[in-house]
Amino acid sequence: MSKRILLCIGTKKGLFVAESSLDRQEFTLRGPFGQGVGVNAALIDTRGSMAKLYASSCNPFFGMKVLRSTDLGHTFQETQSAPEFPKGDGRALANIWSLEPGKSEGEIWCGVEPAALFRSRDEGDTWEIIPGISDHEHARQWQPGNGGLCMHTILRDEHRVHLGISTGGHYLSEDGGETFTAANQGVGAGFMPDPFPEFGQCVHKIAGHKDAPGRLYMQNHGGWADWDGPGGKRPDIGVLRSDDHGHSWYSIAKGLPSDFGFPLVVHPHDPETLYVVPLEPATRTCPGGVPAVWRSRNGGSSWEKLTNGFPTKDSFFTILRDAMDIDELPSPSLYFGTTTGQLWMGRDGGEAWECLFDALPPIHCVKVAVV
Repeated sequence: MSKRILLCIGTKKGLFVAESSLDRQEFTLRGPFGQGVGVNAALIDTRGSMAKLYASSCNPFFGMKVLRSTDLGHTFQETQSAPEFPKGDGRALANIWSLEPGKSEGEIWCGVEPAALFRSRDEGDTWEIIPGISDHEHARQWQPGNGGLCMHTILRDEHRVHLGISTGGHYLSEDGGETFTAANQGVGAGFMPDPFPEFGQCVHKIAGHKDAPGRLYMQNHGGWADWDGPGGKRPDIGVLRSDDHGHSWYSIAKGLPSDFGFPLVVHPHDPETLYVVPLEPATRTCPGGVPAVWRSRNGGSSWEKLTNGFPTKDSFFTILRDAMDIDELPSPSLYFGTTTGQLWMGRDGGEAWECLFDALPPIHCVKVAVV
């Protein structure tokens, strides 16, 4: 079977799957699956002989579910169970925010709301809670952000595990997920009296690259440059970098029109190249109503604006934290979805943009893979 590009598009009204040949000239769309129910997390697991697709399907009326496809997104079935807090825990699952591959085939890690971490060893049919973070001494002190108390980022790097929690901050395990510590040195929190607390930051996204061990990039909750309340102004706390496996962080936000934003992705072939989408802090839309993706080719030392193909005025896009991804072809394309239902593709690493679909439901997440 010929290789193709596969997109999972999680929306407010279910999951859509888009497919194209490797030339990306035409995408076909199928779905929605789990129709009528919001999808905040998706995974294209390319391990094994055939890729498997997973998606959250969470609704207070219809329950918490995980959907799985073994035929590249032509059909989906519910797994035998979804993550669930133990009886007597006092917490109840409200949403699933992240699905990531574990260390072995069939193993899936899942971040949920309220913030906790689960693991399945059988492709999502049964789940176990990971107590090192779910029952951490800080866990009952974390507070929900605007989107809820969500564990939205899971990064695994050999024996290290990085977690992003809103609002909890960045937590690091160096023993494969057995124990975790808050690792937020240099990560600011504009909404707290202490501008640099031990934990409680509203981290939006964390990304790394296999060819740059120890380096991480973070999109934090910025937009506090003009804050004149307790603790004073807090400029440039929104886009950060770590060179020591996340033990400490420093700002790389200089040159951006806003340090507030949600998604952040790294070029698959170059750890120096990363992409962010700055947004106005108050409206959470493109500055000045002009969409742009910003790229750095030197690890955040400087930034350039990518706008070719976007509207030039009156376009107030919002792109959520998991709604941007990049494929791994030799000349990769970026993809992002908006809360107004548009799916965009940026060819040649974001040099030229085109709208693939313009009338989907509000888009929560976008995942891409070559399968």
